[in-house]
Amino acid sequence: MQLLSKFFGVIGAVIGFINKTIASIGIAGGVALAFYNVVARYIFGTSLTWAGELTIYLFLWSAFFGAAYCFKQDAHISISILLERVPPKVSKVLMLLSHTITFIFLSAVSWYGYEYLELVIELEERSIDLDIPMWIPYLVIPVSFGFGAYRVAEKIVEIIKTPADEVVQRSEAEMIINEMQSSATENILEEVHKKTGGML
Repeated sequence: MQLLSKFFGVIGAVIGFINKTIASIGIAGGVALAFYNVVARYIFGTSLTWAGELTIYLFLWSAFFGAAYCFKQDAHISISILLERVPPKVSKVLMLLSHTITFIFLSAVSWYGYEYLELVIELEERSIDLDIPMWIPYLVIPVSFGFGAYRVAEKIVEIIKTPADEVVQRSEAEMIINEMQSSATENILEEVHKKTGGML
């Protein structure tokens, strides 16, 4: 059992690393490429013809893998007012139901994304500007949604293991911590603003 737990821990760490890396590279690369192309076009009168297409792909990959990572961090928007007003056991059941529906949806999109990918490979579609096989940019759908489904499955197991009395308390504690972090950041910014006389 402990070996199995370590195995899934390694898988989770690898998925987390992939999600963060692709999301970071995608957003940084997309911004850098878009900036370069704008400067090149308006200052030097030239631009990369394929930059627009690649920028779109980079932003898409960044957004999809960033969203998959948010499932691990529980950073997606959720409304917990109903959970706080029902008995703990009902709250736990509702959370399990919600996460199960999310898991089914993500798994379905991942599966049909894979089937669509097979069709694109069969049709040998290629992108207009980059002239690369279209299965490469479309690969983001089955992979990122599959990663998201895995993260939700982790949450389902966590909810099952957590006693009913602690399920909502944990989510409330996470919200409080997030609020404390955001207020601390605002205080730091105010101090910097005061000390620099608004120069930063």
